[in-house]
Amino acid sequence: MSTPAPIKGIEDAATRVRQSPHDFVKVGLTDMDGLLRGKYMHREKFLDALDAGFGFCNVVLGWDINDQLYDNSRYTGWHTGFPDAPVRIIPESGRQIPFEDGCWMFLCAFTDAASEICPRGVLSRVLEKASTMGFEVTAGFEYEFSVFVETRASAAAKQHRDMVSMGSGNTGYSMLRQSTLSPLYTDIFSSMAAMGIGLEGIHEELGAGIMEAAIRQDNALAAADKASLFKTYTKALIQNRELIATFMAKWSLDEAGQSGHLHLSLTTGDNGENPFHDPTADHAISDTMRHFIGGQQAHMAELTAMVAPTVNSYRRLVPGLWAPTDATWGIDNRTCAIRALPGSPKSHRIEYRVPGADANPYLVAAAAIASGLHGIEHRIAPSAPQTGNAYDAEYPKHLRLPTNLVDAGKRFEESAMAREWFGDAFVDHFAASRDWEARQLPMDPTISVAEMERYFELI
Repeated sequence: MSTPAPIKGIEDAATRVRQSPHDFVKVGLTDMDGLLRGKYMHREKFLDALDAGFGFCNVVLGWDINDQLYDNSRYTGWHTGFPDAPVRIIPESGRQIPFEDGCWMFLCAFTDAASEICPRGVLSRVLEKASTMGFEVTAGFEYEFSVFVETRASAAAKQHRDMVSMGSGNTGYSMLRQSTLSPLYTDIFSSMAAMGIGLEGIHEELGAGIMEAAIRQDNALAAADKASLFKTYTKALIQNRELIATFMAKWSLDEAGQSGHLHLSLTTGDNGENPFHDPTADHAISDTMRHFIGGQQAHMAELTAMVAPTVNSYRRLVPGLWAPTDATWGIDNRTCAIRALPGSPKSHRIEYRVPGADANPYLVAAAAIASGLHGIEHRIAPSAPQTGNAYDAEYPKHLRLPTNLVDAGKRFEESAMAREWFGDAFVDHFAASRDWEARQLPMDPTISVAEMERYFELI
């Protein structure tokens, strides 16, 4: 299936759905953990909802990855009766799923009070603030994930122990592996293209059966949409091949963790100039970019829960395993939390390296962008760029990242910057959700069976 032209508005969406051979459409939205939740909807119901919207039970914002209700949520719970919350369909998000016979799928977003809690709504408000500051945000996600020659049933029967990886040994960037596994590589590449999710590249990463895919850049909201869809439908495509993939931050203590890095740049003006780029400055890093990095650095520890949202996330954030442990930055330095990438005005950007593959892309983008914009607003100067191995240096206490979800959640709840940019309703609700999540699993020295069962397939 070739990539269709993007949908332009409600009338275009309605026309294409009417032309579909299917009597149904799929609609979906993300929950607090980034899981895509949705339903099949009859074509006529969908066409009505394009104009009027529809109701979706607000429980999806009030339960965890295993559909267990938060016991500390004020927004929704038994005390509210779990009413429907209003939802709007995003017509421009429509795409056909090539391995589901071209079925149409549309993303949705909560409106009214629920939008204050909805992760997509949080990112939307951050981007609205960026626009008022004169900036548009360009973003691109990249994900590492592991593939196994297992099914859901076989992995569960083994309690997710001694699973057979798709590859063997450390074969990063291996052309041999890419050739022997070419049917899977090309299927992912072409299927994502058919869904309007263009990949810049995909390759073997460090570790047995680990792949990395970089999604082509787009405006930040569309980039987060594509990241959410990529995670869900890559897992579906792989399971349809009688394999299984995981986006856990750390599925094995013997393997490197799995990242979900975010690349960011800003544009201004009618010609889309990059305000990060100043050819007269060292490494072409403008004051705007310096202050953006300064804001990210200053607020990284208090926003860690948004980008490392599970108990398992903190197994990845350890020294020497390609993940940051402090709010550091450097020039093209992969041992730092913020990697400044000097280049032409078109390519000059920042890579935000704290998030794991398990994080909610809307919240990753919201945290990275809001903290940077806050830095521009307040002209926050970063530290000197780190050279060499960032793990070897000592840093002030305020730059040290939390080492567990309990501490991260408390830091987030107490963050004045988070409340200013994301609103009290979201901060209170998300902090409560991370308190709940931390209470579901003790942080054992080893990765327990319960931890694998909770995160392996779904996150």
